[in-house]
Amino acid sequence: MADVFPSSISRRAVVASGLAALPARALAANGKVVTLLGDSITAGYGLRAADALPAQLGLALGRLKVDAIVRGAGVSGDTSANGAARMDFSIRPDTSVVVVALGGNDLLQGLDTRSTRANLDRILTRLKQRRFGIVLAGIHAPMEFGRNYARDFDAVFAALAKTHSVTLYPDLLAGVGRNPALNQGDGIHPNAQGVKIIARALAPVVAKALARRP
Repeated sequence: MADVFPSSISRRAVVASGLAALPARALAANGKVVTLLGDSITAGYGLRAADALPAQLGLALGRLKVDAIVRGAGVSGDTSANGAARMDFSIRPDTSVVVVALGGNDLLQGLDTRSTRANLDRILTRLKQRRFGIVLAGIHAPMEFGRNYARDFDAVFAALAKTHSVTLYPDLLAGVGRNPALNQGDGIHPNAQGVKIIARALAPVVAKALARRP
């Protein structure tokens, strides 16, 4: 999702480059890497690192006895176009599964759903070329954005998952979105408790995707 004050393109490039350069801690035996390619939801906007989605998804996978490291590649303010532009250097080659969690800022900005679909299609095509496992996480569009727009936006994720034969997680914010008790003061970004709920729900889906990887 977007920052309160959206990041500049140059700032995004610096942050994204830094994500790729960060050293990974040593993997446990047979451990696999999950990379979250996304926006402020995966970047942990407004939260301590320990409360952000990468850390919480790692803990949730651990509770499922899944040996994995979760690496955040989220940049606050990123649209699907921004994610497509930086995906090659934001996702390191040792990744087993990529969770694509982009589109929220496209929705907030009312961008043409055809552009969102084209950008996500480009991302999925490239990730398949790089032979990563993929989980595509959607975002549900509220009817306040207009019935037709909401319908078309929601359809993007299901259509792409079918076209590319990848796992679809229909709504990243399911059970959390629009609940004041589970969101920060802006009403958009999950708070620490909200992130825990997201992580617990997402973990089994990611675990299955990891199980299919060599």
